[in-house]
Formats: sequence, C-alpha cells, structure tokens
Amino acid sequence: MIRAVGAVAGVATAGLAWGLTEASCYALRQVEAPLLPPGQAPIRVLHISDIHLAPWQRRKSAFVRSLQELEPDLVVNTGDNISFDSSIDPVVEAMGGLLDVPGVFVFGSNDYKRAQFKSPLRYLGVSALPIGDQEGPSNLDWRRLRDLFLARGWHDLTNQRAELTVAGRHLAFRGTDDAHMDRDRYDEVAGPAVDADLNIGVTHAPYLRLLDAMARDGMDLVMAGHTHGGQVCLPGRALVTNCDIEPARVKGYHSHTAGGRTCALHVSAGIGTSPYAPYRVFCRPEATLLTLVSGPGRDRA
Repeated sequence: MIRAVGAVAGVATAGLAWGLTEASCYALRQVEAPLLPPGQAPIRVLHISDIHLAPWQRRKSAFVRSLQELEPDLVVNTGDNISFDSSIDPVVEAMGGLLDVPGVFVFGSNDYKRAQFKSPLRYLGVSALPIGDQEGPSNLDWRRLRDLFLARGWHDLTNQRAELTVAGRHLAFRGTDDAHMDRDRYDEVAGPAVDADLNIGVTHAPYLRLLDAMARDGMDLVMAGHTHGGQVCLPGRALVTNCDIEPARVKGYHSHTAGGRTCALHVSAGIGTSPYAPYRVFCRPEATLLTLVSGPGRDRA
C-alpha cells in the first residue's frame, strides 16, 4: 500500500512538473486561411490572446516581444492581457512595435478583474455557464490599458465597429465585450456585413450565441480566445472549454454555420494562464499567424 501511494504521488509530482514546464514552451501556430477575394495578395494577421501577464514573467514577455519579428499587417488581440494593475506597463512594453501595426482589441475578464485562486473543479460540468458579475465589480485599471492601446492607434471593438485599411485592403470589424461575464451587447453592432474585402468579428469568449449571430450576419471570419485550448488536455483532446463551444473546436482554425451561412472561426489557445494555475498539459501556449489568401469568394445574399 505504501509503495502504491508513493507511486501515485510520484506520477502526480511528475505531471505537475511537466505542466509547469509546458506552460512556458511558447509556440507560433501558422495557418493559411483562403478568405480573400480572388486575385488578392496575402494579408498576415497576428492573433494574440490570453497573455495573463504577471510582472515577473520575463520569458513570457520575451516571447511576446519576439512576435514583432513576424512583421504582421494586422494584430488582433482578443483579451485577458493582464493579471494585476502592475502588469499594464510590462504588457505594453512587451508588445512594443506591435502597437505600431494596425490593430484591434477587445477585453476579457482578467482585464477587468484581478486574478484570484479558483478551484479547478469549478470548470468541470458547469463550464458553459457565464460568470456574470457575481465576483464583484471591476478592480483593475482597464481604462488605462485601453487608453494606452488607443494612444498607439489600435481600435477598441468593445461592442463597437471599425473599418481599417490593411495592406491596401478595406477590412470591416465588429466586436463585443466579454460574453463570459455577460457584458456582450451584440445588438449594438448587429446587421448585415458591409461591402469590404473582409468582414471580421472579434470577441473574447466564443459563446455560441455570438458565433451564431456573427455567422448569420455574414462575417467571413470570427476570432476569439478565452479557452486556453482546454489548458489541461489528453493527447489530442481537450477536456473542458470554459464556455459552450464543443471541445473539438477549443482551439485552432475551424468553421461555424448558422442561418444557412458559414464563416471561418479561429480560437486562440492563448499565450498564458492565470498565475494561480500556471500549468498546461498537452496544450502549449501559443500565438497564431493567420495568412489570409485568395479563396473561392463568399455569399452574403
């Protein structure tokens, strides 16, 4: 019995050690997405999400800083940038030159509220339920983070629309606030897709109500984060999504159909974790470089 208990403890210790190690094994995912009208040159889109930066996380900061070398045409940031107020300046510094590239952003719960310890069991079985404001009001200086992004030229898509010229193309965006906190107000940006080279929907948490609405309205691409790719997975399989999307689409490039229309969907597995759950298993932290290329065209009838 003692040997059995010791063996179990050894396996658990090894698993925890691996999870802590994997959480800093940063990776770049590269995806080619055939979404542009025929005959157009590619557009390089860097999707970053869920950095959850703490001031002492120098290796994570270095990875974010290294993404400037990709020279993207556009940056899409789907939220959860920080863990504490003291993270604001370090995350802006780590982004560096990325803030000089055309960019759009929305926020997630950990841009509004300080990270805190939560039992991992809360994510099992009830992970599809939004948390609302039951954990109290915002206590992070999210307005300062927003203003720093805006001052560098990025566009806030928090229940707002924007149109940008990117690599010579006309791109139309609409976004929402965090659906996991019940802060999304899609009705404020709803409506048919506009006449642009690409229509892109941006949100933090990929709840089905938003994916359905954006697909029905004719978005070509929807981008989200929040899920951490499942964070603790079996090989090739996520156990939870922390929202109501199914585990098969917890990360990566997929599609979504609603109302007879289909859009592309990209869910980022994210760069970080909560500082109180700093582990990943079979789910490396990542940023994604989406190269948009010419496709067969879209039907917005």
